[in-house]
This record gives sequence, C-alpha cells and structure tokens, in this order.
Amino acid sequence: MDKIHDLSVSNLATAKRYEYQIALLPWGATEPHNQHLPYLTDSILSHDVAVDAARIADERYGIRAMVMPAVTLGSQNPGQRQLPFCVHARYHTQRYVLTDIAASLHTQGIRRILIVNGHGGNNFKNMIRDLAVDMPDMMIATSEWFKLCPAKDYFEAPGDHADELETSVMMYYHPELVNLAEAGEGKAGGFAAETLRRGLVWLPRDWSKVSIDTGIGNPLTATAEKGERFARAVADKYAEVIRDLCTEPLYQPL
Repeated sequence: MDKIHDLSVSNLATAKRYEYQIALLPWGATEPHNQHLPYLTDSILSHDVAVDAARIADERYGIRAMVMPAVTLGSQNPGQRQLPFCVHARYHTQRYVLTDIAASLHTQGIRRILIVNGHGGNNFKNMIRDLAVDMPDMMIATSEWFKLCPAKDYFEAPGDHADELETSVMMYYHPELVNLAEAGEGKAGGFAAETLRRGLVWLPRDWSKVSIDTGIGNPLTATAEKGERFARAVADKYAEVIRDLCTEPLYQPL
C-alpha cells in the first residue's frame, strides 16, 4: 500500500503529515471490455498508472502528488449502453462531479489537478474552461494515459478497446482479473462512408455495429511483460508532466 500517494488506501494522519503540490484524478468508466477484462478496466488502469507516476515524481523530483479515488462514470456510445450493467454518465453528471471535486480541493488549498483519463469517450475540455471562470486560480489539466507513449513501439497490433494494450497492462497490474481464454477476437468494423472513416466529420459509433464482443483490437497477443514495459514508460512520462505542471512556467515570454 502506498498511503503517501494513493488516497484509496491513505488516511488523515498521512494526509496531514505531508504537503501536496498537485492532485491526480483518475477517470474511467463502467462498461464491458471484450469478454475477458473487468467492467472497471478504464478506472483501474488510470488509477494504477497514476499511483506509479506519483511515486516516481516524489522520488525523482521531490514533488508530492496525491492520487484521488478513480471516478467510474464514463460517457458511452449507442450500442454499448444497452449491454448489461454498462453505465452512461451524461456530460452534466461528469461536470458536476468534476466541479465538486475541484471545489473541495480548492477549499483545502490545492491549486493543481491533473485528470488521468482512461476512457476515450470522456471529454473534459469544455468543463475545464467553465471551471476556469469559476476558479481562475485553479489549474486543471487533462490527459489520456494510453496516449502518453506511442503504442506501436510496445505492441504488435494495438487497437482501440480491450485490445493488446489494455489487456497487457491489466495483466501486469492485476493478472488475477484477466482470463484470455474467455476473450473474443476483438474483430472490428467501421463506418462505410469515406468522410466518416477519414474523420472529416464526427458522430458516435454504434458499438453493436462495429464490434461483436465489445473489443476493438485482438487481445490474444497480450503479455504481462509488454504491459510492464508500457506502464513503466507511461508512468515515467507522467512524472515529467507532474514536474512541468508544478515547477515550470506554463507560458513562454512574449
């Protein structure tokens, strides 16, 4: 247990003993991840990577971060939210949650929050712009942990959801939660129209029409060793981000 950096296992005695420069807020979802990963995969992985990053930032740069408990409320696509126990959180629900967390930390003197997002359907930019009006002295940054390092440098065929990447990292952190024997192939389709395929316009994918097993990307080549290499690289990069947000000027002089 890391009581210094992980609020999920910490206590008041520990929190009062140290001064914290930034709070890390893991944010995921509650949704199926193919047939072999937990519903809370996005929340679990964003939390665990954040804790590793906080530990490295403390050891390497002397900057102390506290990782908040992961938020499990994610925005879902059509075709996904109809599946058993998948939870769709509306934009306003997420905004209220982020607002209450930011306001609470602001009252306690914390002025920096880094969202460590693990769910591609979440988008916090407009929320953060609104909070900059309400709390102009609070810096809130957002990131997606799985994009901090190029996946193609670590995996044979990284996909989009419950793929080789997510499966490998979960096998590294929590092998007891992964059963590859239950995994589907993660075979995925896509839009027929070229303009949609090229991303010239956007609309949410109907998950029931792009994936048979909710996975996008083959997880069967996943290994814990691949997951460890990637997770360590991402945690190292996050430690640099924490350093920059806490010690470096945000803007270049004009």
